[in-house]
Amino acid sequence: MSAQRLDGRVAIVTGAGRSLGKAYALALASAGASVVVNDLDGAAAEATTEQIASAGGRAVASIGPVGDTSTADALVTAARESFGRIDVLVANAGVLRDRVLWKMSDEDFDLVIETHLRGSFTTGRAVATALREQGEGGRIILVGSPAGQHGSFGQTNYAAAKAGLVAMARTWSLELARAEITANAVIPTALSPMTATIPAYAELYESFVNGEPIPAQYRRDHALGSPEDVAPLIVWLASDASADVTGQAIGIGGDKLTLYAHPAELHAAYADGGWDAAGIDAVWRSEFAHRAQRSGPPSIG
Repeated sequence: MSAQRLDGRVAIVTGAGRSLGKAYALALASAGASVVVNDLDGAAAEATTEQIASAGGRAVASIGPVGDTSTADALVTAARESFGRIDVLVANAGVLRDRVLWKMSDEDFDLVIETHLRGSFTTGRAVATALREQGEGGRIILVGSPAGQHGSFGQTNYAAAKAGLVAMARTWSLELARAEITANAVIPTALSPMTATIPAYAELYESFVNGEPIPAQYRRDHALGSPEDVAPLIVWLASDASADVTGQAIGIGGDKLTLYAHPAELHAAYADGGWDAAGIDAVWRSEFAHRAQRSGPPSIG
C-alpha cells in the first residue's frame, strides 16, 4: 500500500460542507479514510457525506458550530461510534467579519476568534486526548492563512486568529511529539467564497465559478487555484509519508508549494548596562532600519 494511502484511518474535518473543507473531506475519503464531516450548515454537511458515500467511501455528518467543548466532544464521539477510532483532525471551520480596526465591533472580533482559534483549540484538545488514549500516534492539521503570516488590511480578527493557529501548531508539535502525534499548519490560497470578498479577485472568482480555467499567471504568481489544488497537501500530512513532519507551516495554492520560516531574529545590537531612548534611535537608524520588513503580502512581479 502506498504511504500516501489512508485506508483504515478516520478523519474529522470541520467546516467541510463547502469549498476548501469539502475538498479536503472528499480527498481524504478518496485516499481511503472514513470521514466525520462537520459543518454548521446541516444540509451542506449531509451533501458532502452523501457525495463521499456515492463514490464508495464512508462518512458521517456531525452538525454544529465549532468553539464549544460540547461540539468538539461530539466530533470525537461520532468518529468512535461510527468508525471505532480517530486518526486525523483537519481544523478548517472559519468565518469572516472584515472591518477596519476603528469600525470592528466586539461581536465581529469575538465570532472570528471563537470560530477559528477557539474552535481549533477545543477540537484539537479533544482529538489529542483521544489520540493519546488510543496510543497509536496521529495527525493534527490546522488551517492558517497568508493573512496570519503577513497581516491583511481590514482583518484584525482573522489575521490574529490565523497567526495564533500557526503558533498553536508549533506548540502542539512539541507537546505531542512523545505520543507520535504530528501538528502542522497549512496555509492555503484558493478561489473560494472568502477570496471573492477581495476586490482584486472578485472577477476571477466569478469566472472560476462559471467553469473557466484559471490563468497560469494567477496559478503561479498569485498561488491561486481551486480548492482541489490544496487537498493533496492535506492528504499527505494525514498519511504515513509525513510521519517525520511536524511543527511546520506549509503553503499551497495553484502551482505553488511553500515552506514558511519560523520567526527569527534578523539582527541584534548590545549596549553595556542597557538602552536609553536616544541610543535606541541611533542604532535603529544605523543598523536596523534598512532591515525592517514591510507588512502585507509579498509584492507580485
